[in-house]
Amino acid sequence: MKHALVFFAVLTVSSAAIVGCAQRISASVSSTQEWHATFQRGAVAADHDLASRAGARMLELGGNAVDAAIAASFTLSVVRPYSCGIGGGGFMVIHLPNDPTHGYVHSAINYRETAYVDADYYQRTGKSSIIGGAAVAVPGTVAGLLYALEHYGTLDRSVVLQPAMDAAIDGFVVDAHYETMSQDLIKQFSEDPTMQTRFSFVWDRFLMRGRVRLGDRITNPAQHKALALIAEHGLDGFIAGQVGDAIIRAIRSTDGEMTIEQLRAYRPLEYPPLVGQVDGYEWICMPPPSSGGVTILQTMMILDAINYDFDHAQMNDEKTHQLIEALKHAFADRSMYLADPEFVDLPINDLLDESIIHERAQMITTGVHDPRHYGTANLIPTDGGTSHVSVIDPFGGAVACTETINLEFGSLVGVDEFGFILNNEMDDFTTIPGQPNAFGLVQSDRNLPAPGKRPLSSMSPTIVLDESGQIFAIAGASGGPRIITGTLQSIINAMGGMNAGDAVEAPRLHHQWLPNTLFVESELYPSLAARSQRGNWNQVRHADSVGNVQLIVRDRNGNGWQAASDPRKGGIPAGVN
Repeated sequence: MKHALVFFAVLTVSSAAIVGCAQRISASVSSTQEWHATFQRGAVAADHDLASRAGARMLELGGNAVDAAIAASFTLSVVRPYSCGIGGGGFMVIHLPNDPTHGYVHSAINYRETAYVDADYYQRTGKSSIIGGAAVAVPGTVAGLLYALEHYGTLDRSVVLQPAMDAAIDGFVVDAHYETMSQDLIKQFSEDPTMQTRFSFVWDRFLMRGRVRLGDRITNPAQHKALALIAEHGLDGFIAGQVGDAIIRAIRSTDGEMTIEQLRAYRPLEYPPLVGQVDGYEWICMPPPSSGGVTILQTMMILDAINYDFDHAQMNDEKTHQLIEALKHAFADRSMYLADPEFVDLPINDLLDESIIHERAQMITTGVHDPRHYGTANLIPTDGGTSHVSVIDPFGGAVACTETINLEFGSLVGVDEFGFILNNEMDDFTTIPGQPNAFGLVQSDRNLPAPGKRPLSSMSPTIVLDESGQIFAIAGASGGPRIITGTLQSIINAMGGMNAGDAVEAPRLHHQWLPNTLFVESELYPSLAARSQRGNWNQVRHADSVGNVQLIVRDRNGNGWQAASDPRKGGIPAGVN
């Protein structure tokens, strides 16, 4: 089949058009200081209050879910510069069964960044795939968001970008998550003063020369200039003229080799979503090069095959073990088989085939095994900072969108004149065969870079329908491969009866096959570490967080929609009542 760290969710439940122009957010947009809330007419759950309010503002102006998601995304580029932004890329899943403007839409938009180098580039040159211009892949966020707006949105481009432009001028207040994410980088810059000169924009603007603290206000008039050019000229405002030239200068001055022609050649792709049925629910996911959809569906189908108890969210020893073992099988297959389908054939139908799922299920025993035990062998010959948007509208339509610049502050390369950071997405390729990437993921040679190829991703924008075909949940997360496990567990919690707030707050675990280690959050650590010490079980390590999930769930009592912004990252939902 031809066919994602900040997450936000958007919900609309009123189609009444509101006459107005681009203006400051008005009092009719409801906000809360709580990280979870229920809204009647519309809601946005983002990992920053200004992004949530930007999406809600579009709903107030009569826009649809796509408009709201795009407004929130551009705003996140300003207020979460270490997680996502116009220098990155992403995925968007759209399910609009009866949109009044566009009719039936069931689609997945791929605006993942692309490579411009060949398979042995990093071995041959010795350049870094993590820091500097050689780590930067051709960015796709602006192209993808504008494509979605043109095809499925309803509001003018200038209106949708206005909240982001306001945020760039007015600034935002540094919160606890921003401060925490800055500390390791400040230490790195302090230990190597040459980085302060090489990546001066990040050091001066976003780290305040090592002095950034909770409560500081950061403005970004430079990014306002870029956003204004995009609002006026569309994609040409980003890839042509001053901004395009500045991007190429920034890359080439920091050891990269991208050309303006390669930047301008980028195009988003549109595919059918990946769809699967589990326990009466229909899961609508992003297909590859997202690995999230296949990995989530395979995990859920294995659990279903062993009669996992989805009806009760409460975990016990047996359910915990079953979940971990299913994750190992799915992540093993992720490592072996998944890549960009435009460049290699993918055995997705085989991976999700009922007979193979049952084989994997039968391999789940009471103990644990060597890593070679997991995954699906011989299907094919062997060859050599994230953001999410979820949307539901009054007509039963939904959007889930995940975006990233990869690691915190991406490649550290700043486009100084226009106030944004460029991604380091090249590290999501298999840059050195057999070696793990920055997230510890070992990936096959199928994921080697090639010009125009898109790297494998853990971004997992997900929409779930109930047995009646109505939207049940919209979810996604940030956090590298923990996006997959965080998104999955939050939805399972909601399936088991938890409200959105409890489903997101509940402690989580993560196993990605290799490294052969179970990572668990604080509340789970004592009991699971004790179980490990009793023998024949997983090695257990503590994790500060397993993803940062943003979730919307239909209220079971008919009171609208529950929106939750993960307290691990400090987001606050907003909405329209």
